Amino acid sequence: MQIYLARNNQQAGPYTLEQLNQMLANQQVMLTDLAWHQGMTEWKALGELTQGKSVYQPEGYVVPAVTPETPVFQNNQSTTLAYSQPHTQTATQKNELASIPSRILAKIVDVLLWLPATFILTAFFTPEQETRFAQLNEEFMNVVLSSNADPALAQQLQTQMFEMFSQQAWLATAVYLIIMLAIQAFLIAKSGQSIGKKLTKIKIVDAESGEKTSLLRAFTIRSVFFIFLNIVFMPLSLIIDWAFGLGKKRQTLHDKLAKTQVVKQ
Repeated sequence: MQIYLARNNQQAGPYTLEQLNQMLANQQVMLTDLAWHQGMTEWKALGELTQGKSVYQPEGYVVPAVTPETPVFQNNQSTTLAYSQPHTQTATQKNELASIPSRILAKIVDVLLWLPATFILTAFFTPEQETRFAQLNEEFMNVVLSSNADPALAQQLQTQMFEMFSQQAWLATAVYLIIMLAIQAFLIAKSGQSIGKKLTKIKIVDAESGEKTSLLRAFTIRSVFFIFLNIVFMPLSLIIDWAFGLGKKRQTLHDKLAKTQVVKQ
């Protein structure tokens, strides 16, 4: 049985009979609220249907041979109480959650798309500069991986490598990053899918309704904000973020902050 409710000229539903009785018990709906379900010719107050009780037990209800359309609610009466709409369907009921492997694969694909930026930085090097940069990079890795790592020396080597990049290289890299961000933002706004998610056939949706969410939540909070967060707190932020994804709803930390979920397409 699919039951529709209305209050303050606003219609909600459908709800099951069990959901309705639970809402009556929790006083989320009132006996003065209007209700309609298949087999009724007009909207009626819940109190009239329940005969003043907080439980609705329809007797002899039979689904009609021809299913009538839900009537359009029209009522000029209003109540002073705010209508609290419970969640009739969660995103997990509407959509099948994306698997952890598919999400990891999508993330790997998206991360790989940023790698060309590092090659752009060195694309302007002369042969001599390439040799010098390779030497500095080797020294830097040796210091970092050493059991007696010297942070000051590592910082010095890193600074020397950065100073080798020309202004043209930084500009070209910035242009590439902006273009990639614009492409990813456009795709996410259109379908809730980054390039990686398109390839793995998963998408970002609102955690409550299961529908497409706003660009602010799906891209700015989930992606851009966490890019800067990971730059500062990597790898701790990445570990904590994905640890949340092992939960029942598979919501990573950036999903929880953006109130989103990733589901199969």
